Amino acid sequence: MDTPYYLIDKARLLPNMEKIAHLRAVSGAKSLLALKCFASWSVFDFMAQYMDGTTSSSLYEVRLGREKFPGETHAYSVAWADNEIAEVVGHCDKIIFNTIGQLDRFGPAAAGKVQGLRVNPGVSSSSFDLADPARPFSRLGEHDPGAIEKVVDRISGFMFHNNCENADFELFDRMLGHIEQRFGHLIRRMDWISLGGGIHFTGEGYPLDRLAERLKRFAGENGVQVYLEPGEAAITRAATLEVTVLDTLFNGKNLAIVDSSIEAHMLDLLIYRQPARVEPDAGDHEWMVCGKSCLAGDIFGEYRFAAPLRAGDRLSIQDAAGYTMVKKNWFNGVKMPAIAVRELDGTVRVARAFGYEDYAASLS
Repeated sequence: MDTPYYLIDKARLLPNMEKIAHLRAVSGAKSLLALKCFASWSVFDFMAQYMDGTTSSSLYEVRLGREKFPGETHAYSVAWADNEIAEVVGHCDKIIFNTIGQLDRFGPAAAGKVQGLRVNPGVSSSSFDLADPARPFSRLGEHDPGAIEKVVDRISGFMFHNNCENADFELFDRMLGHIEQRFGHLIRRMDWISLGGGIHFTGEGYPLDRLAERLKRFAGENGVQVYLEPGEAAITRAATLEVTVLDTLFNGKNLAIVDSSIEAHMLDLLIYRQPARVEPDAGDHEWMVCGKSCLAGDIFGEYRFAAPLRAGDRLSIQDAAGYTMVKKNWFNGVKMPAIAVRELDGTVRVARAFGYEDYAASLS
């Protein structure tokens, strides 16, 4: 296949799905795919065998979840608009409002649907201020138990989303304890609680059964159905970005330019100033792998190889599932990577290819 392309590998996806299914079986917690992280619907039929539905951040994600992923469809957005609420309600099972103001404004329009409210517990696991939902002056959810108590008779559940790439079970446990202490009297009046995403429970060595026990205890003591909203946890290590070296040069370091762009195709890494991963990253030859856009900082990272890189060499950029395909863009008109799927039997199919017509259609 011509590069660049994202390669979703079901054999790599499967272990994450099996852990999600195990957690559901042991704890009783349901898992909804967070479409803000991964929305490549060509593998939704496969994932739906292990997960309970989807959760969203916008009207279009709500609709995609309803149309492409069997199971429950939860609708959440930081703010719904007047001209979209009717369509949102038409596609969802549950609608979660970010504020009491949105509940007041659109609750009547969602009559007949299960309704909930996002609650900001004031603590999080994020090491990035940019991604910290509990940062000062956060707009993400209501924080005052007194104000929330005034509307509890109009809702049946809360959504707490305060974890971010949290692989530390002890930290998760402490934060959940904080939530119970501050909001427990309100939680016990609810039917369901979503604990959001950002819990890296599919990672190697994570104490999955301890998490299951904690979730089961939380559900039992409070009389609620627990939901999780895994994004990265569902698709970690499940895809690569396949690229080809186009040119090399030396300017104090060995530089290799590939037919992709970190700004256009792995934007999250650029935003958080993190390098991409290449495996194996070992050998006597150190090279900086660079994107082909005109942005000077379009750099994937520095890696070690067994031999010098040459034009025509193929590289696999790891962990290219989450926050990649949902953020890809047409900067510089760089060719958009195709989306390919490797089936469990090893065969590869192209699920979608992009061309000039798609680029032109994105503009006017």
